[in-house]
Amino acid sequence: QVQLVEAGGGSVQPGGSLRLSCAASGYIISNRCTAWFRQAPGKEREVVAGVYLIDQVGSRTKYADSVKGRFTISQDKAKNTLYLEMNSLKPEDTAMYYCAARKFAGYCVFVESEFNYWGQGTPVTVSS
Repeated sequence: QVQLVEAGGGSVQPGGSLRLSCAASGYIISNRCTAWFRQAPGKEREVVAGVYLIDQVGSRTKYADSVKGRFTISQDKAKNTLYLEMNSLKPEDTAMYYCAARKFAGYCVFVESEFNYWGQGTPVTVSS
């Protein structure tokens, strides 16, 4: 059974930082697309960042324009964990953040329909 467990959300002032983690069990994150999505109240879920890490080849990442230069997605193969480092947080980053994983190996374009497994979400609130 695949489980994705997020942690690290919380409340922070504008300009602050948070680091989200997503520990995977029953699933190997390498050589598969994984991503962070978020959903703000009253809005649709959107992709924040995605990564496709290929062993001994390299990785491909994608970021939403709104977070480029502020957020960094990464994987720790040894811990089988996905991370999202969020810096210079803004009130508009307030949302529930979800990690997602694709069942099948191979190329993806990081759209929601490609992902088969989802975490329960961790809330992020940016407010002064």
